[in-house]
Amino acid sequence: MALAKRVLLVDDDAMLRSSLAEQLAAEGDYSPVEAANCAEARTAATDGLYEFIILDVGLPDGDGRRLAREFRDQGITCPILMLTAADSDEDTISGLQSGANDYVTKPFRFSVLMARAHAHLRSHTQSEDAVYRIGPYTFRPSAKTLLDGAGKRIRLTEKETNILKFLHRSGATVARDTLLHEVWGYNPAVTTHTLETHIYRLRQKIEINPGQAQILVTESGGYRLMS
Repeated sequence: MALAKRVLLVDDDAMLRSSLAEQLAAEGDYSPVEAANCAEARTAATDGLYEFIILDVGLPDGDGRRLAREFRDQGITCPILMLTAADSDEDTISGLQSGANDYVTKPFRFSVLMARAHAHLRSHTQSEDAVYRIGPYTFRPSAKTLLDGAGKRIRLTEKETNILKFLHRSGATVARDTLLHEVWGYNPAVTTHTLETHIYRLRQKIEINPGQAQILVTESGGYRLMS
């Protein structure tokens, strides 16, 4: 199955949280993780990377803005969207200063929430702070590295990094010609053999058994990243 993009939902309103989780899951690309308070959110935050975080301001055991600051101090770089029952300039400024990317006032439409999330994700993917999960690895494009569970560093070339970035963003099978164009641009001297060579080298670095790829697979005339 395709890589799941995990989203952390932190809100003490069980009905709202459940509704958001259902709608995110229905999108097909997301795997929601729910937390009802700061304590549960802190535990969930240690369990891998998230595509983005939806965080309520008012939680039963603390202030969501302070929790956002904790997340930033821990090195969590993904977009954080704060939910608030009241729209005030003071709260918005306080939340943004804590490290949140945006404020969404309740009640809201799911489509509006997702439009804002996607806008911040587009900016985040181009930033130096972007960090992703690829199989058992933590992928840091700006550093051109993968880290395994033991902290071992796997260095990548620029082309290998760009291949992984594009495949991760697509979340689907990418045709060879499309991937070739996205990574190398219009260059008549570059052929699919060049791409296949880079894919081969990538598999040597990331697969347990490169001959039977489980992470970077060939599928329907192209390539796809799997979970």
